[in-house]
Amino acid sequence: MARVASSTKSMARAGEVATLARENSAFGAVFGSGTESGRGSLSSGQLVEFYRLMYTSRRVDDREIMLKRQQKIFFQVSAAGHEALQVAAGLATRPGYDWYLPYYRDRALCLALGVTAEEMLLQAVGAEADPASGGRQMPCHWGSAKLNIVSTSSSTATQVLHAVGVAEAGKYYSRFPEAAAKAPDDYRAFRDVRFHGDEVVVTCIGEGSTSQGEFWEALNTASNQKLPVIFCIEDNGYAISVPVEVNTPGGNISRLVANFPNFFFAEIDGTDPEASYFAFQAAVEHCRAGRGPAFVHGHLVRIYSHSLSDDDRSYRLREERESDAMRDPLHKLQMRLLREGILSTSELNALEQQIDEQIAAAAERAVNAAIPAIASIPRHVYSEDYDPTREELGTDPQWVDEGTAPEQERTMADLINLCMRDEMRRDPRIVIYGEDVADATRENALKEAKGKGGVFKLTAGLQTEFGSARVFNSPLAEANIVGRAVGYAVRGLKPVVEIQFFDYIWPAVHQIRNELALMRWRSNGTFESPVVIRVPIGGYLTGGSIYHSQSGESIFTHIPGLRVVMPSNALDANGLLRTAIRCDDPVMFLEHKRLYREPYGRAPYPGPDYMIPFGKAAITRAGSDVTIVTYGALVPRALQAAKKAEREHGIQTEVIDLRSLSPYDWEAIANSVKKTSRVIVAYEDMKSWGYGAEIAARIADELFDDLDAPVKRVAAMDTFVAYQPVLEDAILPQPEDLLRAIVELRAF
Repeated sequence: MARVASSTKSMARAGEVATLARENSAFGAVFGSGTESGRGSLSSGQLVEFYRLMYTSRRVDDREIMLKRQQKIFFQVSAAGHEALQVAAGLATRPGYDWYLPYYRDRALCLALGVTAEEMLLQAVGAEADPASGGRQMPCHWGSAKLNIVSTSSSTATQVLHAVGVAEAGKYYSRFPEAAAKAPDDYRAFRDVRFHGDEVVVTCIGEGSTSQGEFWEALNTASNQKLPVIFCIEDNGYAISVPVEVNTPGGNISRLVANFPNFFFAEIDGTDPEASYFAFQAAVEHCRAGRGPAFVHGHLVRIYSHSLSDDDRSYRLREERESDAMRDPLHKLQMRLLREGILSTSELNALEQQIDEQIAAAAERAVNAAIPAIASIPRHVYSEDYDPTREELGTDPQWVDEGTAPEQERTMADLINLCMRDEMRRDPRIVIYGEDVADATRENALKEAKGKGGVFKLTAGLQTEFGSARVFNSPLAEANIVGRAVGYAVRGLKPVVEIQFFDYIWPAVHQIRNELALMRWRSNGTFESPVVIRVPIGGYLTGGSIYHSQSGESIFTHIPGLRVVMPSNALDANGLLRTAIRCDDPVMFLEHKRLYREPYGRAPYPGPDYMIPFGKAAITRAGSDVTIVTYGALVPRALQAAKKAEREHGIQTEVIDLRSLSPYDWEAIANSVKKTSRVIVAYEDMKSWGYGAEIAARIADELFDDLDAPVKRVAAMDTFVAYQPVLEDAILPQPEDLLRAIVELRAF
């Protein structure tokens, strides 16, 4: 038994949390730090460690399957057949030093990094003590702050863009280490930043997910920027029931990506521990040396069905399933350990029995663990650390213009630009990017060209002042913009990104809805991504047509976890954007294009610290007869209608500019309705299912006794905006429409 003692000494972490510094553990003595350049065969101790982790993964799978059949857990997805490749990825890297963005099948990887079997089983039962999500996510949706495993979602391929952003953030901190310092009074106060000059980012997906556009967008950026990202492709030949040849032309993803520059490529038998480990070791060396990303494509088998909700006998031949079983990496390694005399049968049985007993005990504890309290449900939808609605955030303007006369009035575009400039001077963590936002990507062009700075010039001069590391152009890919921003923000940076036109935001909605806004809640407050997304929106452009005039803010106010604001004038834009940048939540900052340079709403520069709290409406015109609740470009149109109603009909109309759409100022609305007893909700989007419908419904529900007339809505026709100006005017709500509604409502 001396050999067993020697081997089991290297297995001290069985079922327990790994120490983060692998070099200081018995485990580190076996596998080292993942940077050695040696090639050849794994030692006996290494092979035993591989087997211990692989067997643990398989037995946790089996225990979960049993619990699912006993109706003690509610979902199960296994890593069976993927274990060797996953363990290799974990053993070749450094948990708590490197970063990991796995997918839901990566059980063995997470065990190799130090997640325990008990932690996995706590997630399976949905326990309060589940460290990954507190019972909010399905099993195998990983997350660990101490191990740098970023919260995983069910969405396929989204995490590869996060991995790119995580890697970019690491490079940024290495270049600007002062940015990692904490600071009071904004999101930085709650971020402990860790970074290393040679950290590697590992992200894993199945071969079916390589069909997603975000996969290719991630490869593009990683290749262009030579980022230290390892893309691990776990290819078991099936995306649920869809075989690889349907997803991948030619049936082999490695052949399709082979010409991406700066990559290290390895295509291997992922059921072979040695081939897998040495491929990852080489990939890690390539990335740590700064030579670029890596692509490790492992051919695997899926021993069980896609999940316990699937039965692969309904779409796979028995011969094929039996062939896969013959390549089961766990059985292959077990036979090798016995055949080569690394472990005897009794030693192997003793090891397996020890693991079985540990997992059984962990399952018993998990099944009896407390479930989350009902009262915990709303926790972590938004930050509990920084409340952007608190009144003390509001400041008075300083009215000192930058380099000009103190009282010079500036446009909304000017004051948005000045806010970003002020905040970048104050906060070195801010990076700004998007399509065309740089002055010029090729900096030598600025010797004779004035620079672009966005299609509306709102970022003009920022790259020139702050450099190309902080202000830069993105590829023309909206999901790329937002997905990378999630990774940046997870690492503590503050991305202020631009979607060039609201009309083209739709490719990014998946990232916004399923990743950005959900990161804090789904990880139970362990991770967060306070990104600012600036979005030009709206019509009234005379020729904007279908694809440059869209509204649709209600789609985003419907997303818990996302703040949505929409100023109507220059001063509000400056103050609200500053609040958005300092906020600890993701914010969508909607900028109406028609208002960028309108005479309406211009204001002097209010100084570098002017802020407006979210959720506080402005009464832009007082009145006693009718209330108009509105926002954006409808504010000046409502004011125009209100003045005409007074002049021609003697009607006193109160106009409320919401400014903030989520949260919104219900108190201001309620107080005004109680005063006037008549209310119009005006919005630019289509009338049916638009943002104003919720406001109108709540007024009717909660203020019915205060109303002397039905709640009225004024909005666009239920169609798209046409190019012909006469048609555009008819489609969008005009001052005349508001005036008619005021008169009709007052006469009710």
